[in-house]
Amino acid sequence: MTPFTTIGIICKRDDIRASATLQRLLGILQVRLQNGRVERVLVSSENPGADAGGVESVPREMLAQHCGLVIVIGGDGTLLSAARSLAPANVPIFGINQGRLGFLVEVKPEQIESAIDAVLAGRFSIEERGLLSTCVRHCNGNETPAQLAVNDVVIRNLAAIRMLEFETWLDDEFICRHRADGLIVSTPTGSTAYALSSGGPIVHPELSALTLVPICPHTLTDRPIVVPAGRLIRVITLGESSGGAHMTCDGQVGIALNTGDSLEITPSPHRLRLLHAHDYSYFSLLRNKLLWGRGLDMGPERA
Repeated sequence: MTPFTTIGIICKRDDIRASATLQRLLGILQVRLQNGRVERVLVSSENPGADAGGVESVPREMLAQHCGLVIVIGGDGTLLSAARSLAPANVPIFGINQGRLGFLVEVKPEQIESAIDAVLAGRFSIEERGLLSTCVRHCNGNETPAQLAVNDVVIRNLAAIRMLEFETWLDDEFICRHRADGLIVSTPTGSTAYALSSGGPIVHPELSALTLVPICPHTLTDRPIVVPAGRLIRVITLGESSGGAHMTCDGQVGIALNTGDSLEITPSPHRLRLLHAHDYSYFSLLRNKLLWGRGLDMGPERA
């Protein structure tokens, strides 16, 4: 018996290739509905035209309530958006790559049918990854509602020609005062994203650690640092140049910051649950997606 009787689907919107992959996936799942391997298929109502026999179109929040597994069709950005809405319900996510790099969405469109059958047969693994929770304490006494981040929390100045001034703290311990274009606070999942392109290290997803990566710092001695993930990180905006600062979670959810505001970042009690094919390898992903180590003669069996 399949471990997932109700399967949900979220597809990248307004994308012809993703829509075509969605229709193919629906055809595959309809056969599994008919032979009893799946009992119910729900598609996010954000994806118009997905209605078909035995398939229901529902609001995204219902996927979290009713699904044992959610399949995401799109790129990493589509999966990040889905993860923030599904993680509180502890729903595992399986990604089909219809984007560019596809570091988190690992299955190729041509592998869909074999991948689905492997999952329904129980040949998979589930990996849990830590998330961040953010809260902005404004200098006027107001607080913003908490936001989740899968990859990173980023502070940048909307005025691109001006640097920001800010302090970083770990719990009550002062770390540094910075002058830079911004700061990236990255999870291990996000260490291969914006943080990596800004000079941060690759951090294995099993580590309980965060990286603080300054963006184009004014001094060369202001370097990335790795800190424990279980601590409170505070970033306090300073100086007149911080009036145009902006905080984003995964580059998708943003909040304006003013001088004197305090951004607090803590570990979230929720976890991202990624479903992988049984032969998944993180280091293989690094080699094939980021071409990590490709300057070396690795041998044909390890390419």
